[in-house]
Amino acid sequence: MSVLVVTGTGTGVGKTVVTAALAALARDRGSRVAVVKPGQTGVAPGEPGDLDEIRRLSLVDDLHEHARFPDPLAPAAAARVAGLRPVDVAASVTEVRALADSRDLVLVEGAGGLLVRFDDDGATIADWARSLGAPVLVVVHPSLGTLNHTALTLEALAHRGIALAGVVLGSWPAGPDLAARCNVRDLETLAARPLSGALPEGAGSLEPLEFLLAARAGLEPGLGGTFDARDFRRRHDPMEGPR
Repeated sequence: MSVLVVTGTGTGVGKTVVTAALAALARDRGSRVAVVKPGQTGVAPGEPGDLDEIRRLSLVDDLHEHARFPDPLAPAAAARVAGLRPVDVAASVTEVRALADSRDLVLVEGAGGLLVRFDDDGATIADWARSLGAPVLVVVHPSLGTLNHTALTLEALAHRGIALAGVVLGSWPAGPDLAARCNVRDLETLAARPLSGALPEGAGSLEPLEFLLAARAGLEPGLGGTFDARDFRRRHDPMEGPR
């Protein structure tokens, strides 16, 4: 069973684009890949959600949404406001296991950050990872403030005994400011490992072929791409200097 959980340090950091990149690379190498969204919020019935974006970018159509709530809130709050049952965590985990039995890779994309609540008992996407024995890929933004959010997320993973699959910059700007450039080194220090990737800002607006190329360049070999963290830091870290 190969399951990878994708979470982030918060909302809007690029989780869906990174999930689509992982799916696109897996599809391109001939793997059977499925994508699961346990709880979609902020989308009314019949409206396109994150999985539709993943389908458009990656051309993967083995997609599974387990619950949907119309208000743009954390899943637990969105369920309460809408008067709907929250995400059934046990049932969702069982469905992911069943998918993994016949797929090479199952990607599970969370909502918001690692500890966002999916039900009133306090279930989070970390519970999916722990129940499935799956590593977690953490998507972060590069700008000022990211170090605290990333440190808290990584500490929460370690406290729960969940393996870190890597840290990916979900939207690296074409013209990064000094804070973003300095954060490259510090994010690697926090993770105690090189960055696992950096997707370019605006990647979500690309056509599928262009997106595949961006995904390949933006994710490390262990994730199916060619991203070289050492070269990335050499080019962007202001402390590296000219070589």
